[in-house]
Amino acid sequence: MAISEINVRNQFPGKIKEIIFGPVVSEVDVETAHGIVTSVITSRSIHDLGLKVGSEVIALVKSTEVSIAKIQ
Repeated sequence: MAISEINVRNQFPGKIKEIIFGPVVSEVDVETAHGIVTSVITSRSIHDLGLKVGSEVIALVKSTEVSIAKIQ
């Protein structure tokens, strides 16, 4: 399966640096040119996608909320 187009504008290509496995969900750290992006996805999805440390991926970020904190 290949993606030819997607509407998500915030795309960060990178490589998987670390996977912290859990029984249901797992954390996936992706090293990008802009820093580490962490995703929490189902452990089943990690298996189904064949993800492992070193895999080249694209972190797709879509958010409906951005919070702001004041720095003193």
